[in-house]
Amino acid sequence: MRKSLILLPVLLSTAPALAQPPAHQIPPQLTDPRMADRLADTVQSLAKALLDLPVGQVQAAVEAREPTPADRTLSVRDLGRRDDPDFERHLRQQIAQARPTIEHGMKALKTALPAMMKALDEAGRTIDRAAANMPDPTYPRR
Repeated sequence: MRKSLILLPVLLSTAPALAQPPAHQIPPQLTDPRMADRLADTVQSLAKALLDLPVGQVQAAVEAREPTPADRTLSVRDLGRRDDPDFERHLRQQIAQARPTIEHGMKALKTALPAMMKALDEAGRTIDRAAANMPDPTYPRR
């Protein structure tokens, strides 16, 4: 009987915490199937910008020589075309083929995220407990 009287206030004090929604909600972006398309489009745009990056002067500097007029206009796109005339088309195809992989990764993250967040919370509590048990460095030694 005494145990129940002691536990009753504890149980009543935890009721509001139990009624709250979970602290870690999955962001809606992870559940939106269009996000994979947006990510692939972003990668496509970044790839295009990267292809326009001038690299001829850097190449000349690495080779310890003065850049020529051709070096000044040499881009990543030009270097890619040296080995493969269809370099840009192949790159676009590779990015397009990555869309299903992006979608799969988003689904896997959506599935794993609650367990990851729970584990991180538990690790944080463990670290807090360990830190609470550390001796006070300002406590005088005897």
